[in-house]
Amino acid sequence: MTTTRALAVLIGPMAAGKSKIGRRVARDLGVESIDTDKTIVHEHGPIAQIFAERGEQGFRDVEREHVKRALSHPAIVSLGGGAVLDAATQHDLELLPVVYLTVTPEAVAPRINNDKRPLLAENGLERWKEIFAERRPLYEWLATVTYDTSTGSLDDISADIAKWVRAGYPREWEFRNV
Repeated sequence: MTTTRALAVLIGPMAAGKSKIGRRVARDLGVESIDTDKTIVHEHGPIAQIFAERGEQGFRDVEREHVKRALSHPAIVSLGGGAVLDAATQHDLELLPVVYLTVTPEAVAPRINNDKRPLLAENGLERWKEIFAERRPLYEWLATVTYDTSTGSLDDISADIAKWVRAGYPREWEFRNV
């Protein structure tokens, strides 16, 4: 019996461009795009509300179910920044092509200005830097390939990722700064 699996999974810090790039890569490849943050909101309401009602662990439990479901589709899957914290998700990602989208604090600052993310409610950019520093080793460990979204167009980065998927996920594409 064969199981259907994600074609590629996008991970990285908040505001690295996972959702936008995921949609563009999927469109380029003619496949479905699944953004787990969006499926969570569709089924359960705003993420901030889930955090308020259930706490971070309650949100992570909901997130895990959505990640598990999304990874079973032949799609480009974009995960929320903290999805990699779950051990079962880490195990699942070890078996899949994982695109790590990284971004510098300078490039992310305007992207998170006036952001409504619960984890950035206080001290925005400083909190983002702390969270990224904590998660960065996980992102790097899980990554098959890394792209920096600090500069360059999202269209160019997306096209390069789609080309990487079509080429069969070659390892020599370890880091791209398009």
